[in-house]
Amino acid sequence: MKTYDIEVQRLKSLRHNNGLIDIGIDALVLPRPVREDKVPSTHVSLSVEDARSLLLLLKQQFAELDKLQPRSRRSGRC
Repeated sequence: MKTYDIEVQRLKSLRHNNGLIDIGIDALVLPRPVREDKVPSTHVSLSVEDARSLLLLLKQQFAELDKLQPRSRRSGRC
């Protein structure tokens, strides 16, 4: 498995399409060296401001998706 360090530099867009949420970002992506004592994983880092913006944008997208659901499925009891 290849692992990377991904530094989000700027959030550009967020939209949903056919059950997927697409996020447009400017990011710095560098290979991450794998250490034998840890499980390999990719690491994403972003500033607090970008994290807050991402959270707000995701909430907006979920609200839009909820509007598309039939009324009987909006309660969250599925």
